[in-house]
Amino acid sequence: MVVEIMAKTAEAVTDALDRVRSLFGKQFSQVFKTITGDNGSEFANLSTLETKTDTKVYFTHPYSSFEKGTNERHNGLIRRFIPKGKRISDYTSDDIAFIEEWMNTLPRRILNYKTPEELFEVHLDKIYVI
Repeated sequence: MVVEIMAKTAEAVTDALDRVRSLFGKQFSQVFKTITGDNGSEFANLSTLETKTDTKVYFTHPYSSFEKGTNERHNGLIRRFIPKGKRISDYTSDDIAFIEEWMNTLPRRILNYKTPEELFEVHLDKIYVI
Protein backbone atom coordinates (compact mmCIF):
# COMPACT_ATOMS: atom_id res chain seq x y z
CA MET A 1 0.00 0.00 0.00
CA VAL A 2 1.35 3.38 -0.97
CA VAL A 3 -0.03 6.48 0.71
CA GLU A 4 1.06 9.95 -0.30
CA ILE A 5 2.57 12.01 2.50
CA MET A 6 2.54 15.68 1.67
CA ALA A 7 5.65 16.62 3.69
CA LYS A 8 8.24 15.00 5.93
CA THR A 9 6.51 16.21 9.10
CA ALA A 10 4.75 14.55 12.01
CA GLU A 11 1.51 16.26 11.02
CA ALA A 12 1.69 14.95 7.45
CA VAL A 13 2.35 11.38 8.66
CA THR A 14 -0.55 11.66 11.12
CA ASP A 15 -2.80 12.92 8.32
CA ALA A 16 -1.79 10.03 6.05
CA LEU A 17 -2.45 7.48 8.79
CA ASP A 18 -5.82 9.08 9.50
CA ARG A 19 -6.71 8.63 5.82
CA VAL A 20 -5.75 4.95 6.01
CA ARG A 21 -7.73 4.56 9.24
CA SER A 22 -10.82 6.01 7.59
CA LEU A 23 -10.33 3.69 4.61
CA PHE A 24 -10.35 0.55 6.79
CA GLY A 25 -12.72 1.86 9.47
CA LYS A 26 -13.24 -0.24 12.58
CA GLN A 27 -11.11 -3.02 11.12
CA PHE A 28 -7.97 -0.86 10.94
CA SER A 29 -6.37 -2.53 13.98
CA GLN A 30 -7.10 -5.98 12.60
CA VAL A 31 -5.55 -5.10 9.26
CA PHE A 32 -2.56 -3.28 10.77
CA LYS A 33 -1.70 -5.05 14.02
CA THR A 34 1.66 -3.28 14.32
CA ILE A 35 3.38 -0.28 12.79
CA THR A 36 7.12 0.24 13.12
CA GLY A 37 8.73 3.62 12.66
CA ASP A 38 12.25 4.83 12.99
CA ASN A 39 13.19 7.75 15.20
CA GLY A 40 12.74 10.40 12.52
CA SER A 41 10.88 13.52 13.62
CA GLU A 42 8.14 12.71 11.09
CA PHE A 43 7.13 9.79 13.34
CA ALA A 44 6.93 11.91 16.52
CA ASN A 45 3.14 11.50 16.77
CA LEU A 46 3.07 7.81 15.85
CA SER A 47 2.60 6.62 19.42
CA THR A 48 -0.73 8.47 19.61
CA LEU A 49 -2.03 5.82 17.21
CA GLU A 50 -1.98 3.35 20.12
CA THR A 51 -4.40 5.54 22.06
CA LYS A 52 -6.75 5.85 19.07
CA THR A 53 -6.61 2.17 18.01
CA ASP A 54 -5.50 -1.26 19.16
CA THR A 55 -2.54 -1.14 16.78
CA LYS A 56 0.81 -1.57 18.55
CA VAL A 57 3.49 0.94 17.63
CA TYR A 58 7.19 0.12 17.75
CA PHE A 59 10.28 2.21 17.13
CA THR A 60 13.65 0.94 16.01
CA HIS A 61 16.82 1.94 17.79
CA PRO A 62 18.88 4.71 16.18
CA TYR A 63 21.25 3.49 13.44
CA SER A 64 19.75 0.00 13.62
CA SER A 65 18.21 -0.52 10.20
CA PHE A 66 18.85 -4.26 10.68
CA GLU A 67 15.92 -4.25 13.13
CA LYS A 68 13.53 -3.78 10.23
CA GLY A 69 15.16 -5.87 7.55
CA THR A 70 11.99 -6.49 5.53
CA ASN A 71 11.33 -2.75 5.39
CA GLU A 72 14.90 -2.11 4.26
CA ARG A 73 14.47 -4.78 1.58
CA HIS A 74 11.32 -3.02 0.35
CA ASN A 75 13.18 0.29 0.26
CA GLY A 76 15.77 -1.41 -1.95
CA LEU A 77 13.03 -2.60 -4.30
CA ILE A 78 11.64 0.93 -4.54
CA ARG A 79 15.15 2.22 -5.32
CA ARG A 80 15.12 0.12 -8.50
CA PHE A 81 12.63 2.66 -9.81
CA ILE A 82 13.38 5.76 -7.73
CA PRO A 83 17.12 6.11 -7.10
CA LYS A 84 18.29 7.63 -3.83
CA GLY A 85 18.49 11.39 -4.19
CA LYS A 86 15.68 11.58 -6.76
CA ARG A 87 12.57 13.45 -5.72
CA ILE A 88 9.44 11.32 -5.53
CA SER A 89 7.50 14.41 -6.59
CA ASP A 90 9.19 14.08 -10.00
CA TYR A 91 7.17 10.90 -10.59
CA THR A 92 3.55 10.78 -11.70
CA SER A 93 0.79 9.04 -9.78
CA ASP A 94 0.78 6.47 -12.61
CA ASP A 95 4.51 5.83 -12.01
CA ILE A 96 3.89 5.31 -8.29
CA ALA A 97 0.88 3.05 -8.98
CA PHE A 98 3.06 0.94 -11.30
CA ILE A 99 5.75 0.57 -8.62
CA GLU A 100 3.13 -0.32 -6.01
CA GLU A 101 1.56 -2.93 -8.30
CA TRP A 102 4.96 -4.39 -9.20
CA MET A 103 5.95 -4.70 -5.54
CA ASN A 104 2.61 -6.19 -4.48
CA THR A 105 2.68 -8.84 -7.20
CA LEU A 106 6.33 -9.86 -6.74
CA PRO A 107 6.57 -13.32 -5.11
CA ARG A 108 8.72 -13.26 -1.96
CA ARG A 109 10.77 -16.04 -0.46
CA ILE A 110 9.85 -14.80 3.03
CA LEU A 111 6.18 -15.34 2.06
CA ASN A 112 6.81 -18.87 0.78
CA TYR A 113 6.88 -17.49 -2.78
CA LYS A 114 3.41 -16.02 -2.53
CA THR A 115 2.81 -12.37 -3.33
CA PRO A 116 1.98 -9.70 -0.75
CA GLU A 117 -1.23 -9.06 -2.70
CA GLU A 118 -2.34 -12.70 -2.40
CA LEU A 119 -1.74 -12.84 1.33
CA PHE A 120 -3.27 -9.43 1.99
CA GLU A 121 -6.45 -10.51 0.17
CA VAL A 122 -6.62 -13.70 2.26
CA HIS A 123 -6.13 -11.62 5.42
CA LEU A 124 -8.84 -9.13 4.42
CA ASP A 125 -11.23 -11.97 3.55
CA LYS A 126 -10.86 -13.30 7.10
CA ILE A 127 -11.41 -9.87 8.64
CA TYR A 128 -14.34 -8.82 6.48
CA VAL A 129 -16.08 -12.22 6.50
CA ILE A 130 -19.84 -11.80 6.60
